[in-house]
Amino acid sequence: MRLRVRFQKLGKVRWTSHRDVARMWERACRRVRLPLAWSAGFSPRPKLSFGLALPTGAESLAEYLDIELVAEAVVDVDGLPALLGPALPVGVEVTAVAVVDEKAPSLQEDVDSCTWRLGFAPGTDLPTVVDRALASSSLLVERERKGRLSVDDVRPAILALDAVATAEGEPELEALLATRPRALRPQELLRALDPDLEATRVCRTHQWIERDDLRQEPLAVAPHATWARAQ
Repeated sequence: MRLRVRFQKLGKVRWTSHRDVARMWERACRRVRLPLAWSAGFSPRPKLSFGLALPTGAESLAEYLDIELVAEAVVDVDGLPALLGPALPVGVEVTAVAVVDEKAPSLQEDVDSCTWRLGFAPGTDLPTVVDRALASSSLLVERERKGRLSVDDVRPAILALDAVATAEGEPELEALLATRPRALRPQELLRALDPDLEATRVCRTHQWIERDDLRQEPLAVAPHATWARAQ
């Protein structure tokens, strides 16, 4: 049986790394005695599979985790959010759990874009930044991968970009960024838009998969949101 979990990561816990989050979930599953499936081999590990890594320091409303259980497991899926809550650190909250097809693609394979909200200091002229970016045919940024530097055009990875505001009137960017063939990270987006831009808050609000020209979240039950692709 494969369970898919959606959870939030907010507040001070945002400073924990992706590896720390993986260990945190292993401990939580053991505490509530979930009947986890384990890998074979010399050093067996519980079968937990995470979605796209969240940059350290960023918050998220839409993190995902697949948990493999032993075949004969009997679990109260609806009661899992309440069960797991006390076993997780403050700032990590389970918002949905569902059984998914064991043959479904992994989260790493399936997610093709993410929506981000980036907050800025009052007075930041985001509309001008957005208009300039959307009017550009290319946006170059220097990136490092496996110790090698390259200069890439990241304009095709910016699927949508808008200047918005919070209820308090603070300026924010909302960006839909592609994850393929290489994910565009929020800090890389800022360098491409304006090297002087500095976000005060970064939050991933959605991860998306595409089915029949419709972007939807990776959890069929209790959908976080759906978003029809712009024509």
